[in-house]
Amino acid sequence: MHDPRLVGARVATLATIDPDGRTHLVPIVFAIDGDTLYSAVDRKPKRSQTLRRMENARARPDVTVLVDHYEEDWRRLWWIRLRGRARVLEEGEERERALELLAGKYAQYRADPPDGAVLAVDVTEVREWAAASGGR
Repeated sequence: MHDPRLVGARVATLATIDPDGRTHLVPIVFAIDGDTLYSAVDRKPKRSQTLRRMENARARPDVTVLVDHYEEDWRRLWWIRLRGRARVLEEGEERERALELLAGKYAQYRADPPDGAVLAVDVTEVREWAAASGGR
């Protein structure tokens, strides 16, 4: 998972499944370390500190993350889809390492570090498409 498009992307969409079996989509910022993607609960205003994405991941850890790129020049379109098993990190060394990685990528996290849980996604499948490759 060292694809520079993936590593350099600034935002992705996380898909979890809610208790009713419906897909729950939310934009996330993320960092990659080996075969694991990390995303944190930050301090932006939210209705509750108990986030649906975290509760969904605890109940049904199979998740999907989509990173995509759009331009008016459709020859430059691409997407990368990651599927994996999610874990919610409330504390510990892995959570601290994830927060360091996120702060290294996003200045906002250096200025105002997240204090909530971290979602770790152990990636088990990677699929990608790029217009420049003829869809292969």
